[in-house]
Amino acid sequence: MTQNRNVPFFNYPQVYLNDKENLMKIFDDIGSRGAFIMQKDLEIFENNLATFTGSKFAIGVGNATDGLELSWMAIGLKKGDEVICCSHTMLATASAIKTAGGTPVPVELGDDGLIDPDAIEDAINSRTVGIMPTQLNGRTCDMDRIMNIANKQNLYVVEDAAQALGSRFKGKHAGTFGNASAISFFPAKVLGSLGDGGGVITNDPYYFDKIYQLHDHGRDINGEVKSWGRNSRLDNLQAAILNHNLESYQNVIDRRRQIASIYQEQLSDLNELELPPAPDADPNHYDIYQNYELQADRRDELKKFLADNNIGTLIQWGGKGVHQWEGLGFNVKLPKVERFFERCIMIPMNMFISDDDVNYICEKIRLFYRG
Repeated sequence: MTQNRNVPFFNYPQVYLNDKENLMKIFDDIGSRGAFIMQKDLEIFENNLATFTGSKFAIGVGNATDGLELSWMAIGLKKGDEVICCSHTMLATASAIKTAGGTPVPVELGDDGLIDPDAIEDAINSRTVGIMPTQLNGRTCDMDRIMNIANKQNLYVVEDAAQALGSRFKGKHAGTFGNASAISFFPAKVLGSLGDGGGVITNDPYYFDKIYQLHDHGRDINGEVKSWGRNSRLDNLQAAILNHNLESYQNVIDRRRQIASIYQEQLSDLNELELPPAPDADPNHYDIYQNYELQADRRDELKKFLADNNIGTLIQWGGKGVHQWEGLGFNVKLPKVERFFERCIMIPMNMFISDDDVNYICEKIRLFYRG
């Protein structure tokens, strides 16, 4: 029996304390130069982000929600335009469509927990103009099927890749399949900053120019005002921190995949659980495990049991799919999504947990189900 431990779901102070010396150097460098807004550090990060993802263009923005909104605004959604998204996603996915002038249409998830391509096809009508797949928990959707549908129906695709920087499908990076995509640098993300932050990536020079203008008061890359815009610029300090973190990013991904392998090895025989795919389960997918979200029988009892044993867990987004929030006015039933949110739970997945912590978590889960 492992000695009792305390394993929070995510240890936010460690984001700073774990690398305090290097972060202090960055603070001092940026502060000493007075380089706070749109300086060379941001340009370097944008170039590095584009290189890392294999995309032509990257723009640092205030947060991923802004990135999604700006992408759809650049496309030019009009009242009545419908965009299909999965109900198993953060509210920001759907709200970005609404804020940009369109109507979100939430649909079912598939067996992999991501948007169901069959549900996309079923939802298409004369008002449909686009699809927004969410590359969720660090896994990329079946983008072959989604892009085939989009190309056949002449639909735009904006990827919500907030949780998926480095995730790949058939060797191609999440966020590089459609017209544009947004990535989040929230502190708990695999590549996190010390506050809100986001990025937009695209391979299309037209959308790069439009989104760039929108994010900086209508100014193009040369500073000339070309249109109406707003302010959604990634802080230069955050860009410098992200540049620093990007240097060791592959090590972070490798560690998360290692943790996922331990969970798979120790929990896969429990038929009360449905685990996410193992790291090497499918050669078409390279997952980065932003989260480790599983489905569990007696989920609420398990959550309480783990809390009693000082293990933090999370039921994401208030335990509801987008369509289940009555105040948003949706009138649709999505049984698979609704069933998923009755059973889903996230267990710790981050760089601050040790193998001993992971073993302890597995031991307690096994104790709950096997006594």
